[in-house]
Amino acid sequence: MAEVFPYFLSVVLPAYNEEECIEKAVRDTAAFVSQAFRDYEIVVVNDGSRDRTAELVQALSTQDPRVRLVSHPVNRGYGAALTTGFRSARGELVFFTDADNQFDIRELRDTVPLLDRADAVFGYRVYRYDSVVRCMLSWVYNRLVRILFRVKVRDVDASFKLFTRKVVDSLHLETTDFFIDTEMVARTARNGFRIVEQGVRHYPRTAGHTTVRMSDIPRTLKTVFKMWFKIHFGRRPAPNLAREPAREGQGLQG
Repeated sequence: MAEVFPYFLSVVLPAYNEEECIEKAVRDTAAFVSQAFRDYEIVVVNDGSRDRTAELVQALSTQDPRVRLVSHPVNRGYGAALTTGFRSARGELVFFTDADNQFDIRELRDTVPLLDRADAVFGYRVYRYDSVVRCMLSWVYNRLVRILFRVKVRDVDASFKLFTRKVVDSLHLETTDFFIDTEMVARTARNGFRIVEQGVRHYPRTAGHTTVRMSDIPRTLKTVFKMWFKIHFGRRPAPNLAREPAREGQGLQG
C-alpha cells in the first residue's frame, strides 16, 4: 500500500480560459492527493476567464467540497492569480502547477520526501515540449536569473513548485505577470530557505493555448532588473501572504 503523507496539502491551480483543460486537471489532482495526503484542498483561481472555467470548477466543488473556486472579476495576470491562491491556501504544504496538464501531479510522491532536507522544492523539466526558439530563450533567461539573483536553479519558470508553510508566509510577492516564478525563487533564496531541485516530466499541452508571447521579452527584462534592485538594495517589507478566508466564487481584491 502506498504511503500516505501526514500533511494537509494545498494545491493552487491558476486558470485563465482553461475550460478545455480544467476538469481533467482538477479530477486528476483530486484522485492523487485524496489517496496520498492526510488532508487536502484544491484552490482554483479563476483569473477573470471569459469562458466556462469558473462554471466547470463550481460544478466540481459541489461534488468535492475540498475543491474551492476563487475568482478575480477581471483578468489580473498570472502572478496576481498565484498570489491570491497562496493567500487563500490553508495547508501545511503549498504546491502549485498550471491547469494545462503539462505536469504529472503524481510526481509529488518523489517530491515530498525531499522536504526532509529542504524548505522548498523546485521542479525542472527534464525534457520540454516547447518550440526550439522558446527553449533557447528560456536557456538564456535562466542563466541571467542565476547570475543576477545568485540562485542555483536550472529551470526558474517550471510550474512545479512545493513550499512549506513558513516559506509561503515569508514571501512578499509584488509581480502580477509571469515574472512571478522568478520572484518566488529569488525571494525564497534571499530569505535564507533551503532549496532543492527535482527533475520532472513535461508533457505537451493538448488543449487551450499559452498566454506567453514573444512581445513579453522586453517587459520581462525590464521587470527582472527592477526586481533585482528591489531585492538586493530595497527595504524588506513585511510579509503580505497572511492567510485570509477565501470567498468561493467571488473576487478577492488585492
